[in-house]
Amino acid sequence: MKQPSWATLLGRNARLLQRAAQPLRDRAKPPPGAGSWLMGSVLSEAGPRRYWLFRPVGVRFGEKLPLMVMLHGCHQDAKSFAASTRMNAVAARERFLVLYPEQPRLANAQGCWNWFETQSGRAYGEAAWIMRAIEQVSVLYAADRDRTAVAGLSAGASMAALLATRYPQRFKALVMHSGVPPGTAHSTVSAMGAMQGRRVPPAVAEPSEAWPPLMVIHGEADGVVSARNAGAAAQMWSQAAGAREGAPQAMQRGKRYPMTVTQFKRSRDVVATLVQVGRLGHAWSGGAARQRFSDANGPDASRMVWRFAEKQFGKEGL
Repeated sequence: MKQPSWATLLGRNARLLQRAAQPLRDRAKPPPGAGSWLMGSVLSEAGPRRYWLFRPVGVRFGEKLPLMVMLHGCHQDAKSFAASTRMNAVAARERFLVLYPEQPRLANAQGCWNWFETQSGRAYGEAAWIMRAIEQVSVLYAADRDRTAVAGLSAGASMAALLATRYPQRFKALVMHSGVPPGTAHSTVSAMGAMQGRRVPPAVAEPSEAWPPLMVIHGEADGVVSARNAGAAAQMWSQAAGAREGAPQAMQRGKRYPMTVTQFKRSRDVVATLVQVGRLGHAWSGGAARQRFSDANGPDASRMVWRFAEKQFGKEGL
């Protein structure tokens, strides 16, 4: 049999490397939403890290879409989080990109983001590779750098808060669902105390307007992460911006769980919005039924997340 030439082998290798460098379509059935479910990777200090991207159909050449970064919780991955939140369906309807960075089990056996490992610097390393994924998607898929938001559940919410406070210039909105405010823990032991609501975030030395507006969503029946963390996060943002707490408003849509919404304002600007959901445990509010860490009976958190982010994006055009 005739052996291939060196030129042929080099050509094949070049094509393989080119394919490996590009995001790949998942062969499995993607989470709901009319669009493409793409895989990509970035390098970190610990090696390559994977992310998934949802891109709605009909994106025109040169068109820049908003980017929503979604960070999953423990015992989840990108695909299960997308299926639980059904954010892809919202993105298909409202036309925005959704980025799902994925924590490998080698980095954490439960798939948790190591948001609490600030003393060792591990948390900052994870935040850095997530930012590289955001930058890569912004280049490859023309995501609008001026319309980027980040949201997360549980450990993902805590990592989202770390991102927003470490890189505030890159985000127009932050949503924490059932998470712990930044600076509350620095190790595994202190993280357990923080989750139980036994630790408070550090006081903000001076008022600052740098942090993006915050929405906090938390279930009052959460037995994993104490709901006290929700109020602590809102107060932390309020203190940083010199805002004032408004009167809480009770709301309920149909047979869904009731919620209490409190806004913290500086002049007319809403700095933080606290959404406390009655009877909701440690789960994505209004998520898909029969998904882990998902409660279909709550108000639709995915819709709230997008509407909140969209409102912050809209301020750029004023």
